[in-house]
Amino acid sequence: MKSLKYSIIFGFALIIALVASCKKKESDETPAPSPEALTPYNLYCPPYFPQLVIPADNQLSVEGVELGRKLYYDSIISNDGRACANCHTQQYAFTNPVPNSLAHMNLAWNNKFLWNGLVEGKLEDIMAFEVNVFFMTNTTKLNNSATYPALFKKVFNSTPITTKQVAYALAQFVRTQASTNSKFDKYLRYETTLTSSEMNGFVLYNSEKGDCFHCHSLGLFNDNAYHNNGIDSAFVGVNRGRYNVTGNANDMGKWKTPTLRNVELTAPYMHDGRFATLEDVIEHYNSGVKQSSTLDPIFSKPTHLFGLQLTTQQKADLVAFLKTLTDTTFINNPALSHP
Repeated sequence: MKSLKYSIIFGFALIIALVASCKKKESDETPAPSPEALTPYNLYCPPYFPQLVIPADNQLSVEGVELGRKLYYDSIISNDGRACANCHTQQYAFTNPVPNSLAHMNLAWNNKFLWNGLVEGKLEDIMAFEVNVFFMTNTTKLNNSATYPALFKKVFNSTPITTKQVAYALAQFVRTQASTNSKFDKYLRYETTLTSSEMNGFVLYNSEKGDCFHCHSLGLFNDNAYHNNGIDSAFVGVNRGRYNVTGNANDMGKWKTPTLRNVELTAPYMHDGRFATLEDVIEHYNSGVKQSSTLDPIFSKPTHLFGLQLTTQQKADLVAFLKTLTDTTFINNPALSHP
């Protein structure tokens, strides 16, 4: 009986010791850190823009946008001294006249990227392409830097820094590169009026005579689509455009429609920069469209078979209207400048 009694006492003692040991382990463990509170960033979307969709896993924050801005201007993301801002300069509406890059402007509302649409989807997808393919970003440099680990930890609450996080931070900043305050925007808000020449150009732009609005619809002034606009009749190499991505013969010579916002600042024009001025572009549509099997049907309309046949004044009016799309607030916004 004594041995049974001692066995029971020993058993209870062992259970108590185990429970105490478990409690001790629980209390000794350091709780997982909670993510730091981030400040929501509210991006203005004009009522005449498409609905703004931001991925649930990359919601805008002030801290995330600032991290993306810092990366955008920092050559640390490349291996040869380049930064995003080298090809996307603010004074040119975040394009550049030398490499003829598409403008980083209102891309938050786009789902097709690069001239031939090599990347489609979300802004995170094109930024992932830039990070992994274009820049081949070495995250070791970021992880070993004096400043970036803490900034990434605050925004993404994880370590080490990954290329996905770099792409997501860049996407946050590029989403804020929104041009919404041109003279034309102010006109739509009843804050200003257009001159007679600007108004004549606006009417012409939206008429079947000028026929600009089909591809450059009001709001974003592009249609997020691909078109063969008659700049070539034969297609070789890179000039095959969208075809080089899809292999579909119907895509031969088609290119992404660029936005006309800030078009006064984004010369030269077309994917290869062949037109130096807005006047050159308008004259192309007026008299220089080249025929091919994939030419956009707009140019096959009976009224367009011999070009638009615009008068000198009509061409000048179109240029005057296009210049109302220049947004000086955008190109001088300190929040988009080098930090």
